[in-house]
Amino acid sequence: MSAITNFLRPLVGPQCAHRLLKFDLTATECIKLFISKVLGFGIVLGGMILKVPQILKIVSAGSTAGISFASYFLETAAYTISLAYNFRSGNPFSTYGEMGFITLQNVAILFLILSYSKNLSGLLAFLVVYVATSVSLFNPDIVSTDLLRNLQWATVLIGVASKLPQIWNNYSAKSTGQLSAITVFLQSAGSAARVFTTLQEVDDPVLLTSALVATGLNALIAFQMVTYWSNRLPTSRISGHNISKNQKKNS
Repeated sequence: MSAITNFLRPLVGPQCAHRLLKFDLTATECIKLFISKVLGFGIVLGGMILKVPQILKIVSAGSTAGISFASYFLETAAYTISLAYNFRSGNPFSTYGEMGFITLQNVAILFLILSYSKNLSGLLAFLVVYVATSVSLFNPDIVSTDLLRNLQWATVLIGVASKLPQIWNNYSAKSTGQLSAITVFLQSAGSAARVFTTLQEVDDPVLLTSALVATGLNALIAFQMVTYWSNRLPTSRISGHNISKNQKKNS
């Protein structure tokens, strides 16, 4: 019992820990807080590997076909702003921790996109700008609290803009290309759970708005994944150059 107590106290506080150990079903706020904490840390753990299937799929295919650079770039920008905002606001790590891990994985995917396109100058420019921007966001002497809050509101629009290129790519190709189904569905579930944890633990309308918008957009991409499940990316979009070469050989 002492082990359970030691687990619950730092998680939900001594009072809620005591009521939960007594199986007090009337302690609804404590129960919701416990569920929120478990979900929150589950999301953080999931965030550590969320984009790994996507990275492995890209490396395995040797291609980033169907993956929008603009989407990942804007998503990375939004996550970085939100990470800095939550950290500087002193919010519980369980309510935003996954953003740090997802951001690192997004940077890896952007690196792969630029590498496969052999855009070395673009890769170097991206790394320099990203590092400089990240340092500025976490430094209150460079980016004030008021400015950071305004930037956090801007992430709602950035979030929409980050998903629209990918949604349009999927729609126009009638395929989700090299998108990983595991990543898409996990991200949809995680963003939905994050709405609950934000409501429960963080009294901040800007974070709640961001979570709601992210949930809707991720759900739309998941819907596209199901809709276009049996479709392959049109060959011309993947290897148009190879097709032209083959046609010349056959003629």
